[in-house]
Amino acid sequence: MYLGAVLRDGIFTGNASAGKAFCGFTNKKPVLLVMGGSLGAVKINNLITDNLDALLKDYQIIHICGKGNVKTELKQRGYAPFEFVHEELFDLLAAADVVVSRAGSNSIFEFLGLQKPMLLIPLSANASRGDQILNASSFEKQGFCKVIQEEELNDRIFNATLADLLKQSDEYQEKMRQKRPFKTAAEMYELLLQVMAAKK
Repeated sequence: MYLGAVLRDGIFTGNASAGKAFCGFTNKKPVLLVMGGSLGAVKINNLITDNLDALLKDYQIIHICGKGNVKTELKQRGYAPFEFVHEELFDLLAAADVVVSRAGSNSIFEFLGLQKPMLLIPLSANASRGDQILNASSFEKQGFCKVIQEEELNDRIFNATLADLLKQSDEYQEKMRQKRPFKTAAEMYELLLQVMAAKK
């Protein structure tokens, strides 16, 4: 029996207003959430910080950089960098209009569940077993995301792809609304109870 991906129970409890307030953001610009995994992603981090002034003209940015990667000298209005977040994460996800991330399966299924348009930058085949490339390709084919391969990543391609994603966000969200290939842990528990009861 295929049960689909299992999401954390709290993933749907986030409050967008609380997330924006936590970062000192307003409603005047869209919110870009950048995640690179627990240790961050050097290439993605550098792309954001090196291009920060240009990005801040169009976006407010939540940047989860990974341990030891926050550049405190860059912190300013509209830019909220964190090494990592805990209980605030669900609020930050709720506040995001677009997500930039690697393509680990747990994360991207949560973005799918929340119907967040995604720009995925999977780990390269040289740095991984290639699963993130497959994940990103599958989501791209289903119309859930845009993808930039790490080897092709630069400011011009990133900015243009991000702008296109935001313009087409309604289309991406509609495709995500049509799919629900996941269950929360609570739903999974209830389903297992039903299966066990049926076998008695």
